[in-house]
Amino acid sequence: MADKKVTMEEMLEAIDSMTVLELSELVKALEEKYGVTAAAPVGMVMAGGGGESEGPAEEAEQTEFDVVLLAAGPTKIQVIKEVRAITGLGLKEAKALVDEAPKAIKEKVGRDEADKLVEQLQGVGATVEIK
Repeated sequence: MADKKVTMEEMLEAIDSMTVLELSELVKALEEKYGVTAAAPVGMVMAGGGGESEGPAEEAEQTEFDVVLLAAGPTKIQVIKEVRAITGLGLKEAKALVDEAPKAIKEKVGRDEADKLVEQLQGVGATVEIK
C-alpha cells in the first residue's frame, strides 16, 4: 500500500486545501529536498503581471506586507483585545481569528504599519511575523 502512486489531480486537490503558511512550508521543503528555487523567471512575471514598462527592479521591492499571527501565547485574552483594536472585529470574530492561528491579522499594509502591529502584538505575548 505504501507504493500507491498519487495522481496529479490528487496532489492539486491537496494543495488547494492548504493554508498559505502550509504552502510556504511546502515550497521551502521542496527547495531544500531537490535543490531548486520556486522563483519565477523575470520574463514570466512581467508577461503575467503587468505592462511592458515595469522593470525587474520595481517588482523586486516589496511595498505591501501581511501581518500574520502565528500563536497567541500565554496571554490569549490580551491578544484577542489587541486583535479587536487592530481589526475592528467583534469579540466573537476576533477570538475566532486568534483561535485559527496562524492567520493573517492585516494584509497589504505598509512596512511602518506592519512593524507597529508586530510590536503591538508581541507586547502582549503573541508570536507574529511579517510576510
